[in-house]
Amino acid sequence: MPVQSKIFSYEVDGLSYTVTVYEQNGAFFADLTVLDGAMDVNAVYFGDDDMSGKSESLDGPLNMNGSRLDGEKVQWDDAVALSDPGLGPDGAEKETYLSNGDTLTLSLDIGSLNDIDIFGVRATSTTTEEGSIKSVMGEPEEPEEPEEPEDPTYEKVFFGEEFNDDGTPAGGTFILDEEPNPNTYSNLALPEGTEPTFANYLNYFVSDEVGGDVTSLKSIVFYEFDDSGNPQETFRIDAPDGGFDDTDQVLQAYDDATDESELPTESDDALELIAAISLEPDYAAESTADYEDAAGDAEHELDVA
Repeated sequence: MPVQSKIFSYEVDGLSYTVTVYEQNGAFFADLTVLDGAMDVNAVYFGDDDMSGKSESLDGPLNMNGSRLDGEKVQWDDAVALSDPGLGPDGAEKETYLSNGDTLTLSLDIGSLNDIDIFGVRATSTTTEEGSIKSVMGEPEEPEEPEEPEDPTYEKVFFGEEFNDDGTPAGGTFILDEEPNPNTYSNLALPEGTEPTFANYLNYFVSDEVGGDVTSLKSIVFYEFDDSGNPQETFRIDAPDGGFDDTDQVLQAYDDATDESELPTESDDALELIAAISLEPDYAAESTADYEDAAGDAEHELDVA
């Protein structure tokens, strides 16, 4: 869906559809999409919320006489004829006849989305009880901005330079998400208020305060704490042969790993994640505690400009 748009909705027994008015590459369009039922769209009407002045209308069966919005008479700024009533020899193949999932795209002769606050549809051969509609739609919905996916957060990360034969940490830097109180063993922790995403852990590791060097890393290990407060390894990332070249390569390795499956957040079950991710399954999680203290539709197009 285009970023700049307004969405109108209409629903009665036997028929529902939406009208999405939008701007694309400097031009303006309306997509009429039937969600349930069917109708032959014969004309469309539209206008802003200023109800003063002469109202546009079409003659004969394409008029919108008697249409109201919240009980008030509507003043239309423009009215565009699309087709005559009746399906004729084309039947359901008529260009303006829409059924479930069909979309009719119209090009609109307007200068701004602000020119349309009200949208009307005159349709016949509808699947409503009356067989025709004069719909008036106001108060368009503003489409919600898609939410950016949240980066996984971790309670503890080990930047490992040395490991024992069984894969347990032997030398490197542990960083916690929050400084313990009291911090009896002077454990490193992210600065107060820092979100514990991997990017923030990495930035802190290479900062002047910590002085970490990514080229010396063999593996990076991620932990969550269980209900007893013991750290449990959830997964790890191994450095390539020859080690990491720089932080960009580390982040790329992390992105590659996390693209394969959903990685842990604070609400995830660490043990399930170990089974799902299966990154280096031979490494034992229980041994890390000793080091605590050191993520079809059819489309029609019409130009009504």
